[in-house]
Amino acid sequence: MQMVLDGEKRLSAVLAQHDLTPPQFYVLKTLTEQGGRCNIGLMARLHGLTNPTMTGLVKRLEVSGLVTRQHDPADRRAVSVMLTAQGQARYDAVRDYLLAQLREALRLIPADERARLRAYLTAYASLIML
Repeated sequence: MQMVLDGEKRLSAVLAQHDLTPPQFYVLKTLTEQGGRCNIGLMARLHGLTNPTMTGLVKRLEVSGLVTRQHDPADRRAVSVMLTAQGQARYDAVRDYLLAQLREALRLIPADERARLRAYLTAYASLIML
């Protein structure tokens, strides 16, 4: 449990260097995975949040220029969120930094142990993705 808490603290510190909170980063990640556009209601469900909570989160990202919002012309209650070029660049910078850190950490593990770790993680992933 302590390892998870330490990881969350480290992630929060990295995100703070990029002027993001963890929830903001995960919204940018979701938008990237959804092709740069997603309905705010779907994003709220994907993140386990209420629509008003997600709306507040998106508004803060919009003020930072990382996303824009657009009402659906057919249903004014429906709002789509679009990732801006600046938002994509910010997400990419954080992702690239985190992946580089992971690669460096994995290089410290001998090759045979990395292979075992990969096998364990693959087995774990297959179990939780049922």
